[in-house]
Amino acid sequence: MNHLGTRCLETERLILRKAVESDAPKMFENWTGDAEVTRYLTWNAHGSISDTQGYIHYLMENYSQPDFYQWIIQLKSTGEPIGNIGVVKVSENIRGAHIGYCMGKKWWHQGIMSEAFSKVIEFLFSQVGMNRIEARHDVRNPHSGGVMIKCGLMREGILRQADVNTSGLCDMAVYSILKSDWESTQK
Repeated sequence: MNHLGTRCLETERLILRKAVESDAPKMFENWTGDAEVTRYLTWNAHGSISDTQGYIHYLMENYSQPDFYQWIIQLKSTGEPIGNIGVVKVSENIRGAHIGYCMGKKWWHQGIMSEAFSKVIEFLFSQVGMNRIEARHDVRNPHSGGVMIKCGLMREGILRQADVNTSGLCDMAVYSILKSDWESTQK
């Protein structure tokens, strides 16, 4: 693979970029401090802006790694950070990536996450050389699966009681897209 690290990506409505320290207040306000946003995630809502600042410092420390891919989702219209998307795990042997994402509830159901995820898929397949991209969601959060389907991922099945998130033990729906699947839609 040709690891390139977190590069700035752009869509019609969004800029996907690295986090900066000044993002902390809006990140905390828009998503990291909201328990409803993190309800089905593996991390709890941040209790204070200092928790979000710690997360930003973690990101900034790792941006120098060529196989580290974590983006802030910023609206072009306002310049406001509204969510994040990134590679949770890289599997070198299969040239695969597991993607995770979250976004402030004010922007749910507007096609924004699908727009961001589609751009990440394009980048990982066309520039990095990934062969498989997968994502999962708690079955109690079907809207996340809707994003995956809209981005061309196929549902592979349910892993029963396969994870623990802030809502407890959960069944996980698994989706994937292969580079060949994606390429067939680009013609």
